[in-house]
Amino acid sequence: MRGVRFLAGAGLLASVLWLGYGYLRGEGPSPDLGFTTIKGERVNLGDWRGHPVLMAFWASNCRSCLEEMPELAALFRDYEGRGLRMAAVAMPYDLPSRVVTLAGKERWPFPVALDPLGELAGALRVELVPNCYLLNGDGAIVATRLGKPDFRELREAIDELLREG
Repeated sequence: MRGVRFLAGAGLLASVLWLGYGYLRGEGPSPDLGFTTIKGERVNLGDWRGHPVLMAFWASNCRSCLEEMPELAALFRDYEGRGLRMAAVAMPYDLPSRVVTLAGKERWPFPVALDPLGELAGALRVELVPNCYLLNGDGAIVATRLGKPDFRELREAIDELLREG
């Protein structure tokens, strides 16, 4: 994971704090793996190569998930123009009608996806939410976070990936 400064030296502590119960993996999900948004658009992760990607797994009945959504929306608004790609992926057990209603009411600026068969959650081994995965431009998973992210540290990590970009 060459070049990801927040993982080396003094930044290691920050990355461990951001990782929480997460883990690091050098490989990423298959570029053919993807999701369908609530608007019916199909996105393959390979289409987002060359950009940092934040995948936020959530559920409509998860209080912590809903509490972090405004901060995720602000983060996306701040970084979208710089190349960040992001999606909020509802867990397979979530009711699609509830996801669609909630996303419409809240007007989140990032794509909201359904994963009814659990393909994406399964590929990334997501079992609990909230759970975020940060991928670099090559599609490798550079960090994960189970629980609410430390948004200052997450922004630092995204800044570093964008500088490397």
